[in-house]
Amino acid sequence: MKPINVGLLGIGTVGGGTWTVLSRNQEEITRRAGRPIQITAVADRNTALAQSIVGDKARVTADAFDVVRDPNIDIVVELIGGYTIAKELVLAAIENGKHVVTANKALLAVHGNEIFAAAQKKGVVVAFEAAVAGGIPIIKALREGLTANRIQWIAGIINGTTNFILSEMRDKGLAFADVLKEAQRLGYAEADPTFDIEGVDAAHKATIMSAIAFGIPVQFDKAYVEGITKLEASDIKYAEQLGYRIKLLGIAKRRDAGIELRVHPTLIPAKRLIANVEGAMNAVLVNSDAVGATLYYGKGAGAEPTASAVIADLVDVTRLHAADPNHRVPHLAFQADQLKDLPVLPIDDVQTAYYLRMRVEDKTGVLADITRILADGDISIDALLQREPAEGEQQTDIILLTHQAVEKNVNAAIARIESLKTVVGKVTKIRLEELN
Repeated sequence: MKPINVGLLGIGTVGGGTWTVLSRNQEEITRRAGRPIQITAVADRNTALAQSIVGDKARVTADAFDVVRDPNIDIVVELIGGYTIAKELVLAAIENGKHVVTANKALLAVHGNEIFAAAQKKGVVVAFEAAVAGGIPIIKALREGLTANRIQWIAGIINGTTNFILSEMRDKGLAFADVLKEAQRLGYAEADPTFDIEGVDAAHKATIMSAIAFGIPVQFDKAYVEGITKLEASDIKYAEQLGYRIKLLGIAKRRDAGIELRVHPTLIPAKRLIANVEGAMNAVLVNSDAVGATLYYGKGAGAEPTASAVIADLVDVTRLHAADPNHRVPHLAFQADQLKDLPVLPIDDVQTAYYLRMRVEDKTGVLADITRILADGDISIDALLQREPAEGEQQTDIILLTHQAVEKNVNAAIARIESLKTVVGKVTKIRLEELN
């Protein structure tokens, strides 16, 4: 049978892994796809590097547009990344009637609605399993495996860099800045780690998952995003003493009034499986009505884990290459004309539990004043930890865990607490999810 011809845009870490795995497992992949899948053209600015990898087995060019316009190419694999040139290339490939496989979560989170609409108009597929959680097949699980379910919520550790940093902070009691330097030295963090440590990367992925889970357009601009840069080692230690661990979670949750879409550090009970995901690993917990909770765990980055997802998409697209476009799995799981424009709730309207740490003067009546303010805001206390002052000190820490409360009420209460003369500095607030 005639092979499927693939044009590869970018042969860096993931592109090189894709070439390697596709070559190594060629026979197995062909048996599954029903026909050979071969990379016949590679575009990369570093043509010498590309040539050294592919040899004489594929055409190499520095011009990516040359590949997307090549009439002999059936599928374009976009592994360049970013919002700008990648968008032009993907839209050009679609316009030229080519299917697209991409690992570009940023592109889809920001421009996905436009890209999917263009693909539907041209009758081609945009596949993106590799865009979320590397080699973990979470997109397929959400889009196909759980299609009988009404998904209630998703909570994911979907950024390996931040999970490595938090694991090291907990294990070694080190400050954030020290662990970040170590993560950079080991290659877990980029020289500019902003997208990772500020939660942007996780928010891109959570945005894509929320769209598939709830049948809504991608709406990255409405996501609440908070990173881990302000976390202190003391909070990780206190959380541990209270039976919790702190993870950076991407959360998408169905509410009566709309959808919660948020990324932030979160306390999770230590007994939950997802709380024990350590190092640079990823995990996504999905709660749905028929099957209940399901957990997806594995490597969220790296050359071959991500290549595994890219090639899985290539196999899927190859199987569907000649299929009626109306009989393919929709890009966002729901038929395009059945997407609902449900509102994404502002963070002020989110309802969850909270960890509050405050530094106070060691005086009678301080705790009573604080609990009175919380009660006025309809915020009830679930647990309390009060440290004895160190010898010779006149101040101590109070740590409170609340029951579920509305964010704006908690913020108002914190403002009142911070105005008390017996409270020193700012109150630390970290959201808490039981995930049960």
